[in-house]
Amino acid sequence: TTQRGRMLCAPGPEGPKVLIMGILALVLCSCSGQRVSLPWALPPASSWEHQGGLVFIHTESSLYSLPCSPIEMGVADPTYHWGQDRPVPRLLSVTKEGHLLFQHFQAADSGKYSCTISYTKRRIPVFQTFHYSILGYHVPGGLDTVLLFHSKFCKDEWTKRFLHDLQDMLRQLEMEQRCKLQLNATFCFPSLNSPPDEFTVQVQLEVSPFGPNWDEHCNSQDLETVTDCYRKTVRHNLGQVQLALATFFKERKSFLITRPGIPSINFTNEFVGSLRTEQCSAGYGKTKQFQRCLDCCIVCPPGMFSPPKSSKCSPCPVGTYSITHGMAFCTPCKHGMTTRAPGTSSMKDCVKKGRTKQAVSIVHEMPALLLIVLLALLILNIFFILSSCYLFYQDYHLQFPRASKLKGSTMRMERMSHFFRSPKQGPQGLLGASDTRSDKEQRDGASSPAMALNLAGVTDETTPVLAPEKRRS
Repeated sequence: TTQRGRMLCAPGPEGPKVLIMGILALVLCSCSGQRVSLPWALPPASSWEHQGGLVFIHTESSLYSLPCSPIEMGVADPTYHWGQDRPVPRLLSVTKEGHLLFQHFQAADSGKYSCTISYTKRRIPVFQTFHYSILGYHVPGGLDTVLLFHSKFCKDEWTKRFLHDLQDMLRQLEMEQRCKLQLNATFCFPSLNSPPDEFTVQVQLEVSPFGPNWDEHCNSQDLETVTDCYRKTVRHNLGQVQLALATFFKERKSFLITRPGIPSINFTNEFVGSLRTEQCSAGYGKTKQFQRCLDCCIVCPPGMFSPPKSSKCSPCPVGTYSITHGMAFCTPCKHGMTTRAPGTSSMKDCVKKGRTKQAVSIVHEMPALLLIVLLALLILNIFFILSSCYLFYQDYHLQFPRASKLKGSTMRMERMSHFFRSPKQGPQGLLGASDTRSDKEQRDGASSPAMALNLAGVTDETTPVLAPEKRRS
């Protein structure tokens, strides 16, 4: 289009013709009230849409830079604009080169992003938009640790205070080992091998290898080898954390809990056991989406969830929904409302239960309605076939008497021709070879309706009779 406009505006022998045609078109269209595009008008701005594909970013990555275009554009003075498709957009960090930055990537950061790069090429504005689907993932790996303590009290308030103080003591260990330590469940029951006035407190500690700056050794790796670097880092960090926990509780056997105005309570550690796991984090599940890491855990999309200790994303049950990526549990609809089907990803899909029951009843009635429609179509087809047969029979019946009359007249004409021809032939032995062959052809031809009609119009005087040749002595 650009070349065509340049050619029309270029000087040459056809320049005056083009100018005159443009003026005439402008005058005619101005009189008719219609718009016209002049041949020397500049072409409109060019715009393209590109699908960038899937982009996988590891959870808790220290820094990830996503360029606007997957290839180097090499244009002058471009401008970049990043957008996202989500109900509540988050603040995006973009560099001067148009790269989108993610720091400490979380599951909720997953979603659809688009980047529009605009520039001028040959005085024509050009816009190119690239769409990306960004999904979080992580290499599976963790530690499930069980801690046993002895104490003389078994009350929830004392146990909660003890867990709070213990969590604060483990903060330093997290910073040193670049991991995350989370105290989850506790159980209190009477001790078996101790005095009857003592209790055993069981504490479950979950260890995640993705702490602050856990991937600093992998930041310089390219996309093809960074996943292998993550695997090695996870294995190394888990081994170091396991040794650090054993050393920590060996050096600190007793934990004294004190509060103003309350007597001190001592919790003594008796056991530390750790087990490595390959489970996914909450909100993640194992799929085959990421070809470079088939055993990695991919974030669950909206409409699905994955509870802790699970490695599979499941659809939200009926009556619940999830609107973001990486949900461990689904959100229930308001009271008196539910969803029509599992796997709902929007709160707008929650409807009143009465409407849902009506929709379900219609779905149950669909097989009966389908059977009725099929039966009606079958009846119509049978009626059409019978009607076609009846019409064909009527047409044939109207033509049948005419055909039979023609056949009868043909047979009578054949008999009459045979009667008039037989006296003229004489004995068969007196005829020559040519006469015999001619008589045979006449008999054969008389059997056809056409020959019978010809013979019907021939009189006795016109019938040729071949006389036998005289024998020479």
